[in-house]
Amino acid sequence: MNIKGLDYNTQREKLIMPEYGREIQKMVDHAIGLASKAERQKCAQAIVKMMETKVPQQRDNADYRQMLWDHLYLMSRKELDIDWPFDVTAAEKLHDKPQPIPLPKEQTRLRHYGKLIEELFEKLKTMPAGEERDALTYYTANQMKRNLATWGHGSMDDEKVANDLAYYTDGVIQLDLNTFKFEKFTSTEDSKKTKKKK
Repeated sequence: MNIKGLDYNTQREKLIMPEYGREIQKMVDHAIGLASKAERQKCAQAIVKMMETKVPQQRDNADYRQMLWDHLYLMSRKELDIDWPFDVTAAEKLHDKPQPIPLPKEQTRLRHYGKLIEELFEKLKTMPAGEERDALTYYTANQMKRNLATWGHGSMDDEKVANDLAYYTDGVIQLDLNTFKFEKFTSTEDSKKTKKKK
């Protein structure tokens, strides 16, 4: 819908730094078009004073003044020809997005079990067969089932736990689901439902 006389933000040019508002951007555009360097310089200093009122929370920063001039440089699209009181050549770095931190492969593969379970897998691989390994297998399998219920969208599949335990211990631990008994516990979703009913 296009109504004569109405000026919507969606129809306007996108702001380079929205935190300063459209009026400051208009002032910057006006300063670029001024004929003499002295006028542009005077106008730039007035704009920076106005910019200070827009971001007062930044005043405690040591490089506050530098930041304002960097922002002015960016808002002018590097077209404002004045004697800059600070070196603004590094201003473009302000808009650089940080690189995402890659997750370790194991974490993405086993994130629903967690780092401690992963360490238990490694321990089980090297343990000799016997009561101690059987006890650790019992506790590991039950914790895996709890973690699945919590982080695996409520899944509590015994077969998945047995398969994962065999897979991540390189086949060393094989659960016989006919004889192995898991502890009885309810999923977090089940407990939430019973609380709601009360």
